[in-house]
Amino acid sequence: MKVVILAGGKGTRISEESRLRPKPMVEIGGRPILWHIMRYYASFGFTEFIVCCGYKGHMIKEYFVNYYQNNSQLEIRLKDQKVQVIGGSSEPWKVTLVDTGLETLTAGRILRARKYIGEEPFMLTYGDGVSDVDIHKLIQFHQEQKKIVTISTTQPIGRFGALSLDEATNQVLGFKEKAREDQAWVNIGFMVMEPAVFEYLGDGSTMLEARPFERLAEDGQMAAYRHQGFWSPMDNVHDREYLEKLWMAGNAPWRV
Repeated sequence: MKVVILAGGKGTRISEESRLRPKPMVEIGGRPILWHIMRYYASFGFTEFIVCCGYKGHMIKEYFVNYYQNNSQLEIRLKDQKVQVIGGSSEPWKVTLVDTGLETLTAGRILRARKYIGEEPFMLTYGDGVSDVDIHKLIQFHQEQKKIVTISTTQPIGRFGALSLDEATNQVLGFKEKAREDQAWVNIGFMVMEPAVFEYLGDGSTMLEARPFERLAEDGQMAAYRHQGFWSPMDNVHDREYLEKLWMAGNAPWRV
């Protein structure tokens, strides 16, 4: 099963990083978060990737074109500019990099990658979030549900405390950390899709998460795989710093 990764957005909420490079190329522990996502899928045996590029997509292409040399020992003869690889390693991945446009919305990016996906089930995720979702269990769940789309969902750990207020006096009556079970369920990516999903994408002029998902839900063709483990997006610099600390401390749940 192929893994499609949405990696074309501008990442405006982390503009401190994304003005220099595409968001999926922002590094955690010296490696792009895109690499972390791909390596996690590969640990389950899924090594064929289709990356939907857009904003600064040339940087993603350059990274993979030079991947082997950048992870090898090199002998360079400066006088005649000869480069010889004398030892190194690379990932056993097949990576298809598709230019899906600068302003294209997520539904359109998937449509533009359709000919590389083929008419077979595939997985889809975002290029800016990591998790320890059990991919094998996710696929098994999807097959059991017999729906067109399965999304992975979780209740994020509460970031803000919950206040109890006296409406009349505005007195604070209590304060507690917002428990995880009090949070709403959210889509965290790590999706499985049947080829019939293309029938719901229209002309690709909307976000996948808008009308296409709404129609799938209305038709009873979407299932939710509930994940109780780790998940974190990289929406801003604070998220990146949080993930970096986990990685450097050896406590990254997605590390394989």
